[in-house]
Parts: sequence; structure tokens; C-alpha cells
Amino acid sequence: MRPQLNETPTRLQCLLSETNEDEWLYSHSFQSHYSVKKSATVLGMGSDNVFMVKCDESGKMIPAELESSIVTAKEKGSVPFYVNATAGTTVYGAFDPLNAIADICQRHTLWMHVDAAWGGGLLLSDRHKMKLRGIERSCSVTWNPHKMMGVPLQCSAILVKKRGLLRQCNDFGAEYLFQTDKNYDVSYDTGDKSIQCGRHVDVFKLWLMWKAKGSEGFGSQVNKCLENAEYLYDQLQRRTDFELVLKNKPEHSNVCFWYIPPSLRGRPPGPDRDARLHQVAPRIKGRMMEKGSVMIGYQPLGDKVNFFRCVFSNPATQQEDIDFLLDEITRLGEDM
Repeated sequence: MRPQLNETPTRLQCLLSETNEDEWLYSHSFQSHYSVKKSATVLGMGSDNVFMVKCDESGKMIPAELESSIVTAKEKGSVPFYVNATAGTTVYGAFDPLNAIADICQRHTLWMHVDAAWGGGLLLSDRHKMKLRGIERSCSVTWNPHKMMGVPLQCSAILVKKRGLLRQCNDFGAEYLFQTDKNYDVSYDTGDKSIQCGRHVDVFKLWLMWKAKGSEGFGSQVNKCLENAEYLYDQLQRRTDFELVLKNKPEHSNVCFWYIPPSLRGRPPGPDRDARLHQVAPRIKGRMMEKGSVMIGYQPLGDKVNFFRCVFSNPATQQEDIDFLLDEITRLGEDM
């Protein structure tokens, strides 16, 4: 029998089948973080038991595809139990439709996790928090304040809705470390709530920054980063030497684009153009590193050849910095 979400597992094995005949499956989107497959491998389930769900052109999981993959898996005798939704994908910064995914998870009694490592900070912005509607319906959430919030590395959080679940899953009651008769509230002890024992008190950094900036200050920080993304998007639309990967306005602070060197302008789409364009971003990145003027990442994705991905997380970035970035890419690539 599959454990129901209102039951309390006492060990991780509670998520596994009572027989070895069923395959227990993860579902996540093609745009989600690679750590989902990696986790399934570490847990011993194997990456083959991770189902990839199709996304739309903007990088969002398609709910109908999720439902179809769940039904198909059940018909084959497998047992889906976990769905990984993403709030702020690594490349596009896309936000999965959380309410629609939550409806599906509720119908099929599946654990819904939201990877909000990158996008969770938008909850602190009154202007952008609506992009995470439905996150409150999830069973668990991950959030990395060391990303959008600018907390020094590392500072990561996992939030689980069911109180006491982490302790019940990880507790081994090592009496030589976790005495229950201390003269303070031992519920604050974290050692038996997680896999690791000794570790830095990462939350202290976040607490100090929150005390200094407040929610309003963090919200302004998020707004500024997304304003910078919108400015870059607008500038790219105005220039003929650049081409946007996604035509729609960015949801997060990720902006993906190609630089089109003079030799490729006006050349019709096709394998030859793609092969040559694929080499442009790495060559420009190499020149950036040699010159030491600016740094920006690049990558391919699916059938799209290498493109630049500019991600804003530093609110000190100004519009003139963005103008310099585009002009510098043009200077370094104009002879290609």
C-alpha cells in the first residue's frame, strides 16, 4: 500500500514499496534542476524511475502532460508518489503552474514538492509574489536565500508542512548527543531533524540580514533585480545584433539571448547557421575571461544552440552596467 499523506513515516523506507514488484516514481519537468535525478540515484531508486514531464515553450510544466504521465505509469503497474514542481527554473526562470499541479497531486494522493531555490525570494515582493500562487498547497518547499536574497553562501532551507515529520524521518536518538533533559526547549535542536549532524548555523546570516533590511527592503531588492531584467529585455528587442531566446517578457531575472555576429546576420536558419552560432557564445566568453572586463554564462538547451543567460541577483547593478555588457559583447564578437 502507498502511504497516505496524512500518515507519518518513521523512516525513509516508508516511501518505498512493501514488495519489490512496484516501481516508485518521481515526476519532474524537463526544465527542473538536475538534482532531482541525482537524489533518486542517491536514494537507490535509480534515475530510470524519474519521469520527465514536458514543458511549454516558456519552460513551464504542462499539467495535462503531468496527469497523462501519472495515469500511464499507474497503468503499467508503477506507483508514482512524488512530483517536483519548480518556482524559478535555472535557465529560463520559469514558474510552473502550482495550483494546477496541486490539484493533480491531490487527486492522485502524491507528495508535491516545490523547488523554489531560485524563485522563492519573490514571495517577499508585493509586485511579484503572485507568480508563486499555490505554493502554500505543497507538502514541502526548498528555498536558497543565498541566491536572490544575497545571503552569503551557503544558506539553504527546506520547509515541510507536517510538523514533526523531519524528526520522525531522521531521528536516531543518539543519547550521547541529543539529551532530552536539557534545561531549555530541546525542540530547537536540529541534529536529529536532518541527515547531517554538525553544521554551520546558516539561518543566523539570514536572520541578521532580515533584521537589517526587513521584508520591505528584501522586496525592493527583488523588484530592482527584475527591473534590470526587464531593461535588458527591452534593449535586446531594440538591437539588430541580438536575438531573444524567449520572445515573452521574463518572469524572473533570467534573460536568455544570442549575439548574432556580422557573418551570420541575414543567413537563413538551418544546420550550418546553428553550427556556427553554437560557437559564438563560448568564444566571446573566452575573450571576456582573458580581458577580465565582464562575465556572463552560456549554455545550450534542447534543440537551441549555445546562448547567453544573464541572471540578475545583485541590486547594485545599474542600467549603465547592462549597456556596457551589450556593448562589450558586440566589441568582442564583431570580427566573428
